Amino acid sequence: MGYNVAVLGATGAVGHEIITILEERNFPIENIYALASKRSVGKEVSFGDKVLKVEDVEKFDFSSVDIALFSAGSDVSEKWAPIAGDKGCIVIDNTSYFRMDPDVPLIIPEVNPEALEGYRNKNIIATPNCSTIQMLVPLKPLHDLAIIKRIVVSTYQSVSGAGKSAMDELWDQTRKMFFNESGTTGTNEAVTDRASNFSKRIAFNVIPQIDKFIDDGSTKEEVKIVNETKKILDASIEVSATCVRVPVFIGHAESVNIEFENNVNIDEVREILGDTDGVSLVDNIETETYITPIECVSDFSVFVSRLRVDHTVPSGINMWVVSDNLRKGAALNSVQIAEELINRKYI
Repeated sequence: MGYNVAVLGATGAVGHEIITILEERNFPIENIYALASKRSVGKEVSFGDKVLKVEDVEKFDFSSVDIALFSAGSDVSEKWAPIAGDKGCIVIDNTSYFRMDPDVPLIIPEVNPEALEGYRNKNIIATPNCSTIQMLVPLKPLHDLAIIKRIVVSTYQSVSGAGKSAMDELWDQTRKMFFNESGTTGTNEAVTDRASNFSKRIAFNVIPQIDKFIDDGSTKEEVKIVNETKKILDASIEVSATCVRVPVFIGHAESVNIEFENNVNIDEVREILGDTDGVSLVDNIETETYITPIECVSDFSVFVSRLRVDHTVPSGINMWVVSDNLRKGAALNSVQIAEELINRKYI
């Protein structure tokens, strides 16, 4: 049986990945529709050996599709997700707009698939922030093992998390600095006049700010990780996050420190992570083996490396977590949610 599927935001980086992954995973599709705003109408996107013409969301009838995967920005989701849901279409939304709505389930299929039952409230399912997803996939089985008390995470997030224009900005700044087109030696911020996606130059730099600051000095990105972890995994877990943008095109990395309520054995942790769906444990200090962002691109896994005991607390461990943020951090998670809906016979 095939399903009628729409992808809203089909011309964007995540939308493109959603369409690609639907084809790669042989998702059972009867008809697929590529949707975007009026300015993108008529553009073409590939789906396997087919070419899809982008249609105007303003003119689309969502009652004609079973599932719609949204990745076109929070403002678009705010307007169109309720409209699609009211027409009987199940919306899987990759933006932040509905994540903390108590009537909308926030889903990572490897972590809390049972919460999918709540989609019936509004016919909307939210997918979490990319950094939250890759952190919680390996932490869920460890929480089941020993109960996580506290998480301290520092993220190293690639520019693709801010969209295609941010990737273009990194490329443009890097090229201009190599060829000295900035009119300087490249040691100052002379290219900031071209910095439209970030607060400072991103080329050969790191920026300790993702999204806007709030009153307590945190950024909205950091608050997302805190709140989403509590909603998805356990409201009693204390979370401290620092989010940093790095000059990498694709692939987010995280340094994660976990403190448990109960004693953990590092060998047991290794064994559990080695058997966890969606996790690839790549960690050998003898051969200096670990994963970096450039090695995770186009892969579906969440990679765990640098796994070791934290000797500063009674029961703690450190780990390095890397994943393709456009795939598992966004598009893949959305497609997996759709697959889980089918497996549970919700559609």
